[in-house]
Amino acid sequence: MTNQEKINLFFSYLDKIFPNVGCELKYNKDYELLIAVMLSAQTTDKSVNDVTDVLFNKYDNLDKLNDASILDIENIIKKIGLYKNKAKNLKEIVSLLVEKYNCQVPSSKEVLTSFPGVGVKTAGVVRAELFKIPEFPVDTHVERIAKRLGFAKENDSPIEVMEKLKKLTPKERWIKSHHQFIHFGRYFCVAKKPNCSNCEMRNVCKKPIVQNRLHQLRQCNISED
Repeated sequence: MTNQEKINLFFSYLDKIFPNVGCELKYNKDYELLIAVMLSAQTTDKSVNDVTDVLFNKYDNLDKLNDASILDIENIIKKIGLYKNKAKNLKEIVSLLVEKYNCQVPSSKEVLTSFPGVGVKTAGVVRAELFKIPEFPVDTHVERIAKRLGFAKENDSPIEVMEKLKKLTPKERWIKSHHQFIHFGRYFCVAKKPNCSNCEMRNVCKKPIVQNRLHQLRQCNISED
């Protein structure tokens, strides 16, 4: 089976189990999404939603957030990873939006990635979610699924994974497939204990093959080098 045939099969499966999914970060304003996605690096969306609920209620516009002390922002977001650096990035992003971009989040990938703490993935999420620009951002879930199913190599960088998925996926479903990959990785094919026995992709997935190989070795009391 080619990768194109395999991913088409996967799309049919995703459309069945996750037909209507979207961004799980909570936001009401464009800058809130930008900040939330930046904060979500190396932490869960739930944790980000918990802290942004407090943050955006206390500072309910960009001017107030721009005037907020970095110590108070740190205190509000301290439950998420790398909170000190993220608080610094947050302040700088808000300052740029207020002073340079008329309090509007820009749609340009080049501009977005020039913001502190905003990489290709964050810019892709913002462009796809706010502006409906076709993007296929790759987070840890998307990367894991792509590599388990063989759409990318184990040593591929997130950028390389993204480019390979874009080539295999019709442009009109980049955004939808991005969300479906995330939900599949977050709720079904999880990192440590994937639901292989109930997965319709198990026959074309590398993970069950590895698990079966390890089981056979243990049965024979053989260690794998």
